[in-house]
Amino acid sequence: MSDDRRQPVILVTGAMGCVGAWALYHLVQRGLTAVSFDLSDNRSRLDLLLSRDEQQAITFVQGDLTDYAQVNAAFQNYHITHVIHLAALQVPFCRANPVLGAQVNVVGTVNIFEAARQNGVRHIAHASSVAIYGPAERYPTGLIAPDAPPDPTTLYGVYKVADEGIARVYWQDYGVSSIGLRPYTIYGLGRDQGLTSEPTKAMLAAAARRSYHISFGGVMQFQYASDVAQQFIDAALMPADGAPVFNLGGPPTPVETVADIIRRLRPGVEITVGDQRLPFPIGFDDTPLRQQFATVYETPLEVGIEQTLNRFECALREGLLA
Repeated sequence: MSDDRRQPVILVTGAMGCVGAWALYHLVQRGLTAVSFDLSDNRSRLDLLLSRDEQQAITFVQGDLTDYAQVNAAFQNYHITHVIHLAALQVPFCRANPVLGAQVNVVGTVNIFEAARQNGVRHIAHASSVAIYGPAERYPTGLIAPDAPPDPTTLYGVYKVADEGIARVYWQDYGVSSIGLRPYTIYGLGRDQGLTSEPTKAMLAAAARRSYHISFGGVMQFQYASDVAQQFIDAALMPADGAPVFNLGGPPTPVETVADIIRRLRPGVEITVGDQRLPFPIGFDDTPLRQQFATVYETPLEVGIEQTLNRFECALREGLLA
């Protein structure tokens, strides 16, 4: 069993990704010990948030999530007490390489839970996704109920359903608890990959005073990357029984509204929106999340977009982005 009296040492997998970089940022800001675990050593996203001097507070481990020995060694060598498991290949990458997608997203998750079990870590926070659900027409009108059945239309979504099942069985068979979070459309600094990254790419274009076309429209929930990362940190530090998974919420918002906000904040920049609709409902009921967590992080959309534009402009001036 892990000793709860120890100072937390928090392993962040997929730490070079968008939410991972924000998680490292907030862990440093909170004065907590962070261990970054990622196959990549490219810190470009993290460089947008922390200087190299500030990054010295982080332990960086370059490792392969699909290799159990490497995962287990990270737990042993750095005396991990808590886990934020974010590493995954996104929708387009799973479609392009289904085998690798399954190895990273499913086998990698088993490796994390097993290494936690073998090293006395009794609780994990892990990332699921609203991609476990199907198109809006398969569900009743309005926000999707917390107990709505999964019906994924992508391999990524199928893998995330498997991950949620893995978490349940590790609680059932081994007593390793977990909290999963299902984000929808994450935006903010560092969100440059994945099916729903285009609104953030539009913000970067606007910061560079260039036009951008968002290929999809419709209505969805937008979540600021900074808020999502903080919710994961709280989920990792929160004792829990079982393996609950919570939808992240927020007001369902037309993509056109995001474009309007960008145009209003940066007049003269042309941001357009396409007619394509993504195969997901407009939004998800987050009542259980609010019942579980003392704090739900929810930066107002216009505030988050303005902060993102300002940070992008600063990064462009400093040469951190092309």
